Parts: sequence; structure tokens; C-alpha cells
Amino acid sequence: MLSVTADVFRLAEVFTISRGSRTEARVLTVRIERGGVTGWGECVPYARYGESLDSVTAQIEALPAGITRAELQEAMAPGAARNAVDCALWDLEAKAAGKRVWELAGLPAPGPMTCAYTLSLDTPEKMQAAAARNAHRPLLKIKLGTPDDMGRLEAVRAGAPKARIIVDANEGWTAEVYADLAPHLVRLGVALVEQPLPAGDDAALIGLARPVPVCADEACHDRESLAHIGGKYDMINIKLDKTGGLTEALALRDLARAQGFQIMVGCMVGSSLAMAPATLVAQGAQYVDLDGPLLLAEDRATPLTYEAGQIYPPEAALWG
Repeated sequence: MLSVTADVFRLAEVFTISRGSRTEARVLTVRIERGGVTGWGECVPYARYGESLDSVTAQIEALPAGITRAELQEAMAPGAARNAVDCALWDLEAKAAGKRVWELAGLPAPGPMTCAYTLSLDTPEKMQAAAARNAHRPLLKIKLGTPDDMGRLEAVRAGAPKARIIVDANEGWTAEVYADLAPHLVRLGVALVEQPLPAGDDAALIGLARPVPVCADEACHDRESLAHIGGKYDMINIKLDKTGGLTEALALRDLARAQGFQIMVGCMVGSSLAMAPATLVAQGAQYVDLDGPLLLAEDRATPLTYEAGQIYPPEAALWG
């Protein structure tokens, strides 16, 4: 039996990026029951990719109940719908075999990793205050992508003088803006910039001096994306809702590394169930941004553990 339900998790505070604000995370939970064993997975439909709760639910409900992971890769395109089903099938297989998913996938036992904490887009004053409250964290991620970004960045650095900083422009800059800001990004110790240009208009990155590494997010979904981003980006951000699940995410990671890309593993704003499979992909990544649950006011019954700036792999009671 395959079922899908919509769940809502309240956010601890309003979360804003250049595309808008939200006060809750709306996710879809897939459960697959076979032989008395139930596996589950979560996805976060994203309007930027033409997805909605209704459209993704319809895609999932159209699948045959007995579909296998291999069949799933052919039956569905990369995206949120395939992600939730793929991760539920991995969980189901692990529970049926009495093993952990990392064992089934032939991966080393996972360990804790330094995890970024995202600061919402706000006024410089409020972002400085937020940075000060989180200055103990080793890695902060800043949402930017507006004409007033330098003031915000200076404010965050003032609030958290020792933290490493990564910046997400959410497709909000141009090549000229990046070039103008680059010296200041270097001065302020910014480690990388995510998706500064729109994914469909990023050819200007070819041959552009990149003193601060540039990471592809919206421009990289799965292995097929790699053919279109060479020479433009130094790193890719792997998100399971883009790859369509753990199966493709692991394959994308390995191929990207072989082609010389560094790896970041990120997330949409979801619960610990959505982050759990991504912790396996994130092993050995240069940057881990799986902080969705830290932004929530409520979570799954067995949440992930976040401690001293690190994220720990899931307990079997959560997933895998």
C-alpha cells in the first residue's frame, strides 16, 4: 500500500528569502507498507520548479503500489514526488532487511558533520542581531539577493565576527554585481556564494574571475545537469527534492566529484524526516546545510540531533 499525506510544521519565526516569506513548512509524507513493514519519506514541493502540494500528490498517487526503486527512476522525473517515494523505499528495504540504509548502499557508517545555520533575509539591524544570537555557531548561511546586500553582509559579520559565512543570492544578482561584490566578500571572509545568477542566464560565469567559489543550486538538479554547468561553477548544492531522492543524489555526488566539483548538501525547509537521507549524501561534503529542523517550532517524534554546531545521522526510529 502506498499513501501520501500533507503535513504542516510551524516555523519558529518568519523565514524570508528574496522570493518571499513563510511562517510554516508544508510537506508531503509518503508511506509504503508491504508485508507488515512500513517505510516513509518526505518531500517539500517547490513552486520555483513548478511544483505544488496538489501536483506532487497526484504524481505520487498515480504510481503502482508495488513499484521498485529501479522502476521509480524510469517512471518519474527528478523532483519532490520521486524523492519522497525513493526515500520511503530505501527505508522500507532497510527495515525489511533488519539493516541500516547505509549498509544496503555500501556506504561507510555515517558520523556527525558541521552544519550551517541560515539567517533569514531582513533589515541589516535585525540580521546583525540574529547573527549575534547565533555567533556561537561555526557556519552561518545568509540569504541575500537584493540591491542592499552589502549592508546586510557587513552587519552579519559584525554580529558574528568568528563564524564562517556562506551566502545564498537565490538567483538575485548579475555577473556585474558579483564582480563588484567579490572583493568585499573576500574581505569579509565569505567562503562561497550560492547561485548568484539566474539558472537560465548564467553563461556570464564562464571565464569570470571567481575569488569566492560559486555554487550551483537552481542550476544543478541531477547528473544530466553537470553537462551544462562546467566552467560556470566550482561546487554543486545537492538537494534530494531536486535529484528525486537518495538514489540519484548518491550517483550525482560521485559523478560530480569525479568531474572536479566540490560538494554542498542542502535542503528545503522541512522536518527531520526530510534531512535524514541527506545526511548520508553529506558525508565528506565541503559544506552541509541541513538546518531545516532548526527553523521549526515542531518536528517529527524522533528528531535529528543537532549539537554544538553539528548534525548527527538519524536513529533507526526516524528513518533508515
